[in-house]
Amino acid sequence: MLISIASGKGGTGKTTLALLLASIHSDITLIDCDVEEPNCHLFLKPEWQDQGQEVAVMIPQINIELCNGCETCSTVCLFNAIAISGGAALLFNELCHSCGGCILACQQGAITEDKKLIGTITTGTSPIFPAIQFLSGSLDIGTPSAVPLIKAIKEKVSHLAGDILLDCPPGTSCSMVTAIKDSDFCILVTEPTPFGKHDLELAMNITHLLNIPTGVVINKSDENIGDESIESLCHIRQIPVLAKIPHSFSFAKEYAAGFIPDEFQAVAATIWSQLNAKGSEGI
Repeated sequence: MLISIASGKGGTGKTTLALLLASIHSDITLIDCDVEEPNCHLFLKPEWQDQGQEVAVMIPQINIELCNGCETCSTVCLFNAIAISGGAALLFNELCHSCGGCILACQQGAITEDKKLIGTITTGTSPIFPAIQFLSGSLDIGTPSAVPLIKAIKEKVSHLAGDILLDCPPGTSCSMVTAIKDSDFCILVTEPTPFGKHDLELAMNITHLLNIPTGVVINKSDENIGDESIESLCHIRQIPVLAKIPHSFSFAKEYAAGFIPDEFQAVAATIWSQLNAKGSEGI
């Protein structure tokens, strides 16, 4: 079962939940798809298998000798990655999304493609949690889109069987959509605040559009009006609340020191029980 763990906003605790769920599983693959800020490795302290797999995208290369400055390429580029300067096309690599539209549009044959490295995928096992097979993506600084790297990670694990957990990028941007796409189930982690509720609703809209079965975990639960607001939203959207994780100073202290605390293993077990039941039902 492919299970994505996402959130409408950062800081809600999705990585914490992913680590909690993985830590009590007997055989699981955990993937850190939060490629702009991967941090699962800080807790798993994996032994990397190698130097990692470099991931590249194709970007345009402009032959100035052939370019006549007709502006066709800059007109077709939706990301303003090409401008005309001095009678010839000028490419801004950082803005290019590798769509290839400029190459198709150029009638002079002045544009070809070349590889540009955007990030690395590393694989390892944790000596602390040997049941966890771990993959992590790391996006190079200045790369405009995480989507190609996340697609490469998902392609790398597409042949794997068993349970796979995806720690997704925060928010509801293209990178989050790419990460959760084709999941068997998506867990949305939220906090009981108006901001948390607002962004949870955005994330719910995404999973609804993608037709992905969804559940919610309320982290930093206050067992008060904040929880009620989230639960009311879940009731309206017919999305189950899988669990609540309360505030805990001892948990936060241990987590901040780089450890996965045992404190909420029972909560994690409850969530797995519900996921397994859904899996048995064919979700």
